[in-house]
Amino acid sequence: MNFLRGVMGGQTAGPQPSGAETIQKLCDRVASSTLLEDRRGAVRALKSLSKKYRMEVGTQAMDHLINILQTDRSDSEILGYALDTLYNVISNDEEEEQDENAQKQADDLATQFTEKFIEDPEHITLVLTLLEEFDFHVRWPCVKLLTALLKIQGVQVQGIILVSPMGVSRLMDLLADSREVIRNDGLLLLQQLTKGNAAIQKIVAFENAFERLLDIITEEGSSDGGIVVEDCLLLLLNLLKNNSSNQNFFKEGSYIQRMKPWFEVGDDNSGWSAQKVTNLHLMLQLVRVMVSPVNSPGATASCQKCMYQCGLLQQLCTILMATGVPADILTETINTVSEVIRGSQVNQDYFASVNAPSNPPRPAIVVLLMSMVNERQPFVLRCAVLYCFQCFLCKNQKGQGEIVATLLPSTIDANSISAGQLLCGGLFSTDSLSNWCAAVALAHALQDNLTQKEQLLRVQLATSLGKPPVSLLQQCTNILSQGDKIVRRGSKVQTRVGLLMLLCTWISNCPIAVTHFLHNQDNVPFLTAQISENLGEDERLVQGLCALLLGICIYYNDNSLENYTKEKLKQLIEKRIGKENFVEKLGFITKHELYSRAALKPQPVFPSPEQMLFDHEFTRLVKELEGLITKAVQKSSEEDKKEEEVKKTLEQHDNIVTQYKELIREQDAQIQELKEKVASMTTQTEQLQATVSQQQSQIQQHKDQYNLIKLKLGKENQSQSNNQGDSQVNGLQTEELSQLREELEELRRQQTLLQTQLSEKDALIDSLKSSAQAAEAPAGGSDNAELFQEVEALKNQVQSHLAEIGQLKTERLELLRRAEAGSSSTAPPGDKSSDAAKAALESRLAAQTSEMERLKEGRSELEEQLASATSTVAILQTEKSKLQTEVQESKKEQDDLLMLLADQDQKIHSLKQKLKDLGETVEDEDDIDARDQTSDEEDEDED
Repeated sequence: MNFLRGVMGGQTAGPQPSGAETIQKLCDRVASSTLLEDRRGAVRALKSLSKKYRMEVGTQAMDHLINILQTDRSDSEILGYALDTLYNVISNDEEEEQDENAQKQADDLATQFTEKFIEDPEHITLVLTLLEEFDFHVRWPCVKLLTALLKIQGVQVQGIILVSPMGVSRLMDLLADSREVIRNDGLLLLQQLTKGNAAIQKIVAFENAFERLLDIITEEGSSDGGIVVEDCLLLLLNLLKNNSSNQNFFKEGSYIQRMKPWFEVGDDNSGWSAQKVTNLHLMLQLVRVMVSPVNSPGATASCQKCMYQCGLLQQLCTILMATGVPADILTETINTVSEVIRGSQVNQDYFASVNAPSNPPRPAIVVLLMSMVNERQPFVLRCAVLYCFQCFLCKNQKGQGEIVATLLPSTIDANSISAGQLLCGGLFSTDSLSNWCAAVALAHALQDNLTQKEQLLRVQLATSLGKPPVSLLQQCTNILSQGDKIVRRGSKVQTRVGLLMLLCTWISNCPIAVTHFLHNQDNVPFLTAQISENLGEDERLVQGLCALLLGICIYYNDNSLENYTKEKLKQLIEKRIGKENFVEKLGFITKHELYSRAALKPQPVFPSPEQMLFDHEFTRLVKELEGLITKAVQKSSEEDKKEEEVKKTLEQHDNIVTQYKELIREQDAQIQELKEKVASMTTQTEQLQATVSQQQSQIQQHKDQYNLIKLKLGKENQSQSNNQGDSQVNGLQTEELSQLREELEELRRQQTLLQTQLSEKDALIDSLKSSAQAAEAPAGGSDNAELFQEVEALKNQVQSHLAEIGQLKTERLELLRRAEAGSSSTAPPGDKSSDAAKAALESRLAAQTSEMERLKEGRSELEEQLASATSTVAILQTEKSKLQTEVQESKKEQDDLLMLLADQDQKIHSLKQKLKDLGETVEDEDDIDARDQTSDEEDEDED
């Protein structure tokens, strides 16, 4: 251990060994020592020497250190020393600044050692496995080592981690570590891991990275947080930028809504810290990533809709109009709002309704345009406002019309500043950058909108007092022709390039605007003179744009002006310029170095104002028109005639086709109308058929009912005819006989009633007589007198009833005589059959009377039997209910006894079992019975 003491700081006698020798001895000790403490001490010594002797330690000790990682997994201390040593060898984290050569050597050394380490992919897998160790001294060095490897050889290490089982998942677990140092360094590791690798980005996203990162941002204070929030935002940018799958996952997971609280700013926005500015800048970039113009249109539109619905756009507009916001944050906010509203009609309409908090309130667009044409504003801010205006007008014909309308005479308000006034002011100011921005902004108000191009021709400008107004088109060409005569601040060609781009956009695809332009006699000579001159390098772009403008006048010419028809203009080019020279000058536009830069993306980003020459939409127009103009100029007159004839023929064919299409549309409409009528008539027919079938069924039912009634009537008529034949006895009519029968029945009922009352009175008299006879003589003097009086009264009642009966009999005889008199009057005199009929009738009446008396007697007997039977049944039912009640009570008592017996048997059985468990001898009932039987047998034997 003496040599270790020398290495670690102890003084020894004799010459000191060199660093290489010391490292070699330490490596030998690591490789040959059997004691863990010796190996640990040697590795600790290598760690202390690894920064000073980086090359020697990396060259000699790397294999030994890797072997330690594989063999000494049980000792976390030696693992930590080995990992720290490998990190010092590979990493370039030097605190002191180095010169360029030393830095280059350090970088080369780091690359060399990294390549050596990752030669075997198992080494990376080994470090990933060690990440599962919870010990801080092992896990943290693993994180730092992997981060250093990814910084130096990112692509190779990403490939190894990607194919390693659970490799990305182990790295994601770092975000859940409770130790902030490991979690924060894990964020840096994931930043390096996700750079430029879409596959790893998707895996990290689906490992719930968005949820964890947004939670960390919220915990750390959102925009007011520290460097950790910045690291989270950088990682989110890596995951979302140019990755449509992750962007869709971010939107579908409702994470856009969670971004809104980030942009809540107060009224006092002064004194923002540098970290807050950085955080908010990254947050705005994150929003822009989701709605970037390079994304697919469908995904961008979906995110724009979501940002409006959740209130994120409104929050951004609040920052836009707030006071005290730092300039770079304001610029980035304008760019963010621009891309959130680009091409989205709903968002554009909302942005048009936003007003600045001024007095009086002004639209936000007007306030932004005031900044754009103000030369004292920062250049990047003016570019951002121009981009915002372009995005507001992108695919927004309504907004284009509103901007152009502010320039028309009928809508100009002298008391307020409008967007059109600001654009005209910028277009004709002495600042070349304002000229260019205003020209490009106005060109976007005309982009792909023929109506607004024609409307803008109506704009008249008052140049000076006493002179007539001139059109906006004429004023633009006047400024263009003056060239360098007007002193301007800024680039010399910038104003002319801006005006030429405006004129090319204005008159393209608009023959009326071409006619207005050619109507000015000075315009064509000016253009030909500019194209034909041999100017310097800076003027070549102006020559190319003049050639493009003249070519548009040829291609979109409707030949309405005799002096400037297509043919005459081409002849003028051939004489004054030459076709080849014209095409060459036209090619100067696309060959310019700034053209290709502007064609890359819509946002105007320029390093300096002087390089601000091309607009993105204008580059698309040039690309579309260059080939068409070249062909139009190089064609001969005969080819033009043929082409015109072909065009006319095609137009005729198109007209015929259009007519046929209209005819087919009309026929289709008629067919559709007829189909609808057929469908309605079919429905009506079905309804009528249903009604008819229903009515037919009802008619059939009525027929059946009619037939039944008819049959009944037939039978009744037949029976009536028979009855009529029987009822006419000696000329006696049916009605009179029925009347007599009714009277007879009424008399019978009255007689029955009276006989019933008579029998009741007789019974009462009998009962009174019996009671009178039973009464005692001494006590019955006065009582008997009273009873005799009552008897006499009853006898009188009986006599009166008998008199009534006699009277009724007399009336009966009278009725019979009347019947006889009626029959005798009806029959002819001297007819012997009348006497026989009378005798028959009397015999029938007598028989009916006797039958009635016999039935009354039988009825009274049956009623007496029924009463006795009813009383007997009632007595039997009462006895039966009593017996049933007694049976139920006996059954219940029997059940209760059975339950008690069962409980007793159970208790006896449990007690016997307890006695058996205690060792007592208990005899069962079977044993007792057997013993009793044997004793009985013995007694019998003895007997």
